[in-house]
Amino acid sequence: MNLALLLFDLARRLPAQPAVSDNTRTWNYAEFAHRVGCAAGGLSARGLEAGDRVMLFMENCAEFLEMLFACWAAGLCAVPVNARLHLREAEYILENSGSRLIVATPGLAEMLAPLESQAPIIAVGNRDYARLLTGEPVRYPANPTDAAWLFYTSGTTGRPKGAGLTHRNLVFMSQCYYADIDRVDERDTNLHAAPLSHGAGLYALPHLLRGGHQVILPHFDVDAVSRYPRLSMFAAPTMLTRLVQGRAVANADWRNLRTICYGGGPMYVADLERALDLFGPRLYQLYGQGESPMTITGLSKRMHAQAIDVGGRDRLGSCGVARTGVLVKVVDECDRELPAGETGEVITRSDCVMEGYWRNPEANAETLRGGWLHTGDLGTLDNEGFLTLRDRSKDMIISGGSNIYPREIEEVLLRHPDLIEVSVVGRAHPEWGEEVVAFVVARPGAKLSHDELDRLCLDHIARFKRPRHYRFVDALPKNNYGKVLKTELRRQLAEGGKAEINTPRTPAR
Repeated sequence: MNLALLLFDLARRLPAQPAVSDNTRTWNYAEFAHRVGCAAGGLSARGLEAGDRVMLFMENCAEFLEMLFACWAAGLCAVPVNARLHLREAEYILENSGSRLIVATPGLAEMLAPLESQAPIIAVGNRDYARLLTGEPVRYPANPTDAAWLFYTSGTTGRPKGAGLTHRNLVFMSQCYYADIDRVDERDTNLHAAPLSHGAGLYALPHLLRGGHQVILPHFDVDAVSRYPRLSMFAAPTMLTRLVQGRAVANADWRNLRTICYGGGPMYVADLERALDLFGPRLYQLYGQGESPMTITGLSKRMHAQAIDVGGRDRLGSCGVARTGVLVKVVDECDRELPAGETGEVITRSDCVMEGYWRNPEANAETLRGGWLHTGDLGTLDNEGFLTLRDRSKDMIISGGSNIYPREIEEVLLRHPDLIEVSVVGRAHPEWGEEVVAFVVARPGAKLSHDELDRLCLDHIARFKRPRHYRFVDALPKNNYGKVLKTELRRQLAEGGKAEINTPRTPAR
């Protein structure tokens, strides 16, 4: 099963149906499939062979989907990368994945120029890109277990790991969409305002494989809802909260809106209630990870409505029940299943679970032990099978729908010669879900400023990952084994604490 072959088959049946649009053009399915086939031939003509990786470092545009399917048509594995990453972060992913080619949008291609000695860079719209589209069309008959997408995520070490998603994983994910969220056909529109390298790109697939129209925008446009029929979209909780609070939405026409899928971070129940008041029964909450893309549990539109009818705030605070064809359990530290109501690690098993981390047998042995994906999230299941997440054992911070890993920031800050210890935690934020706070221990007599530490972070990691606040303390709280007690740091933040705080400006994310 190859996703590109499914696209080619669909194009024969619906050639004139609009497939992909952005601000400048629309391709119907015949045009889109032809471009994909030619681009696949162009990739093959450059010497790329089945199984090779191609890094896609692209802002939202129609060419992202074109290159994604071209990779699959040529038997290649796509490596979509968050366009907001720092050059050094992109370099690590390039090296780790062994990508033999980079395709980037023009501004990002310039940023990546120092990496051209490691892999050729093709900028969208330049002569090399146009040359790709003159290739002889090819259609590689990939196996279901061939790698289709390397989804870079991270664990407690802060080093990104590439979750290897196969064609079978992504087809299963799409079928779960039809089973649990909406049945899709050529009358449907899927609006993309969130990054295509993340959940939005994954959720393009259920619509593209059923003849739906993909509309790609640089940012959300309320007026687009009234222009396109049967419109659905994916939104991080931050985006959904902004929609609810925005002035333009109050008088907008939502009759064409079919579904908003939201997930990827915590959603405050109060904000969710306001969203339901505005949009009505059109919300679907999903819980998934890069290792089981978009597909572990879900809270359906009907469940949202039922929770509102009976005043079920606890139910709204859950992330729903196991998706169709998915098993979910909560276990203790010995992987023994826990009874309803007890907190433990959430584990899952399905055809959506990744084949494994790219070239990382140690992480695979830990994460996939016993044939189950160990999510690292702590939660409880009630007697009806509703999952509520309680904490994240990996201390990951989710801000604005993006995963931020404290260890990565700590390692950067500890490059400063006047810092002895650092511990980074998340603090609840009404707009972003969480914000990053760094507790720092300086050498006696050292004088450090926010700007100095901020510049260090900006030189090494993406802007959105840097701490929003720094707290200077004499020592970090530790247990008897010398481990920093991050729970204590979070408690101090929740209670206001007495530690000195350096409050930064509010620069653009």
